[in-house]
Amino acid sequence: LTVNGFTASDKEYDGVSRVKLRSAGILVGVIGGDDVTLNATQATGAFANSNAGTGKVVQVFGLAITGPDTANYTISQPITRAAITAKGLTVSGITASDKEYDGTNEATIEGAASLLGAISGDDVTLNTTQTAGAFANADLGTGKTVTISGLTISGADAGNYTLTQPTTTATITAKE
Repeated sequence: LTVNGFTASDKEYDGVSRVKLRSAGILVGVIGGDDVTLNATQATGAFANSNAGTGKVVQVFGLAITGPDTANYTISQPITRAAITAKGLTVSGITASDKEYDGTNEATIEGAASLLGAISGDDVTLNTTQTAGAFANADLGTGKTVTISGLTISGADAGNYTLTQPTTTATITAKE
């Protein structure tokens, strides 16, 4: 017998290959009048690996058949497809220096930036060598937003993540 109708939920990368199954299946191939029922109480699903990707194969395990006529049948465990989306990472500890008006919107970035949200044990590193900061404009102001750019991630598990560039605030004071 085959089973149709099993689907798996897409999920965010969590370092685990298990996946939640969304719907129960339907037995296909039972001969009319035979008493055979699908038992999905122990059903689980798993990707071949835990890496991010779309259209990934999900193998369903643990399906069984019950009923008086089960000895006449075997069951094939189905497959379905789902996605593992990349997990978003953020950065903390990065700040911008206040500055005196100089006609530019450039901001000096400082602080010890650290990566937040990575799964423990994953090889993902924050690269800060190309970090830059910019005020929205060069005008005077207190608590002005500074947009950070140039931060990147690397490492064997970096493909399972996305990085959100942070913002911070700083002040542009009048030139004396």
